[in-house]
Amino acid sequence: MDFRSDNIAGVAPQIMAAIADANTGSATPYGDDDATSGLTALFADVFETDVAVFPLGTGTAANSLALSAIAPPYGAMYCHADAHVIQDECGASELFTGGARLVGLDGDHGKIYASSLASAIETATPHGPHNMQPAAVSLSQATEAGTLYAPEEIMAITGVAKAAGISVHMDGARFANAVVGSGMSPADLTWRVGVDVLSFGATKNGAMGAEAVVFFDVRRAADFERRRKRGGQLFSKMRFVSAQLAGYLSNDLWLDLATHANTQAARISEELDRVEGIELLHPTKVNEVFLAVTDAMADGLEAQGFQFHRWTLGENNAVGLRLVASFETTAEQVDGLVSAAQSLAE
Repeated sequence: MDFRSDNIAGVAPQIMAAIADANTGSATPYGDDDATSGLTALFADVFETDVAVFPLGTGTAANSLALSAIAPPYGAMYCHADAHVIQDECGASELFTGGARLVGLDGDHGKIYASSLASAIETATPHGPHNMQPAAVSLSQATEAGTLYAPEEIMAITGVAKAAGISVHMDGARFANAVVGSGMSPADLTWRVGVDVLSFGATKNGAMGAEAVVFFDVRRAADFERRRKRGGQLFSKMRFVSAQLAGYLSNDLWLDLATHANTQAARISEELDRVEGIELLHPTKVNEVFLAVTDAMADGLEAQGFQFHRWTLGENNAVGLRLVASFETTAEQVDGLVSAAQSLAE
């Protein structure tokens, strides 16, 4: 009944087992343990290239510390105006970069355009020391609208960025869902299309609390150990964070969990799109569904115990809803939601 977020779900049993397995014997602290040292090979295999990997505990830390590694204090960091990094992280990126500014760009369905980025860069550069200078681009994959950048869209954006000499970060809080939803390989969504550093999320998709910053150009990671330490993310018992990531990637568990979540979201989207008075606001590409419904429909669903995030659209008494499926969402829960919506519509 709870479709507020994938964060409401628990821990995948396989990951809980990996944590329990790590809880035996002693291990060197602060990341000098076997579980952490083994992550480099695991991630290199997933991404088909050499990488530098740094486990952390939260997505906000991953995004803000990753951006701090590629943007100077006087830099402008471009992202979509609705991106999580600018709307929901309390200025963490500005803090950890020492003053760099996030600049929101418009775009349909949560995606920025290469042309918009080019215009923003062109506007900033002629003013010399008087303006924040272009430094980085942050792309959310999947976006805050539950949509996906196709590889050619990413390449167009990174092409503009590289021509201007700026770096590209990807916020991959739901990266597993994006890989499954796109049908593309992790490499084809990142370094092969010009992404320099990735915030790799696991918490929303079955981990207890584990994220990673992945550098595709190992040289860029030279001082990241100290950035992570200053950011309070160098855990003493790092083996328990690393064990989650290792369990997550092993035997394609991360993709299996995301496939289940995406499948249930697709069912919600397809079934509710057929209900009179309900309109899809964005294409459903991952495990998030965005709907416009009547105020009475939203009230009726809440009265029956269904939970979701809502906001007023302000047109024709419509209300916007976000429903998110997780690896724990059951077919029975989806059936109940669809049945309730159909009854209310009638």
